[in-house]
Amino acid sequence: MVRWLFAAAALALAGAAAAQDAQAGRAKAAACAVCHGQLGISVTPDAPHLAGMPPIYFAAQLRAYRSGARKHEVMAVMARPLSDDDIAALAAWFSSIKIEARLPP
Repeated sequence: MVRWLFAAAALALAGAAAAQDAQAGRAKAAACAVCHGQLGISVTPDAPHLAGMPPIYFAAQLRAYRSGARKHEVMAVMARPLSDDDIAALAAWFSSIKIEARLPP
């Protein structure tokens, strides 16, 4: 019973931390909106949608741009000043945006 209570408390704290990260990420995402749209739906044909992207993948890609392991002239400039906390917050924000896929009729 005690283990269950600790597990429930840990999940509640993790959810609260993710919500805080998402709100911090929302503020930081303003710079992303130029290419990736206000809600993470791309407004340019050569930029990916970020809405609903898994946070682990999103963070790995931003870290790769930041380090230079992944090459893109604009993204290298955008990612270079980001801290690990900034990247986590952006990942939390974009992953929190719900998207829906529908089969064509």
